[in-house]
Amino acid sequence: QVQLVESGGGLVQAGGSLRLSCAASGRTFSNFAMGWFRQAPGKEREFVAGLSWSGGATLYADSVKGRFTILRDNAKNTVSHQMNSLQPEDTAVYYCAARSGSVQRGRVWYDYWGQGTQVTVSS
Repeated sequence: QVQLVESGGGLVQAGGSLRLSCAASGRTFSNFAMGWFRQAPGKEREFVAGLSWSGGATLYADSVKGRFTILRDNAKNTVSHQMNSLQPEDTAVYYCAARSGSVQRGRVWYDYWGQGTQVTVSS
């Protein structure tokens, strides 16, 4: 089992930045690819960014490419998500997820999920 706890959400004005963190515990963190997903009210949960176990491979949704950066620190069992130039359409609950194997975009591939953290961007 892997337990994931997100933090760092909040309210920010359009154009601002937030940094989300996900702390992992349980099984060896460095064995897992990590992903960030988000879910806005009334919408499906969607992929935002993903990172391989080594950090050498990253994936981003087109909507966030160039604005968001995913990083991991295997020594600290954390993955972070730096979000810049935030827009109202980025408002959602953001979830951290983990899977053994290669990084993937589809949420069905992820085995472990955090509880989520709310990000609200005002216009």
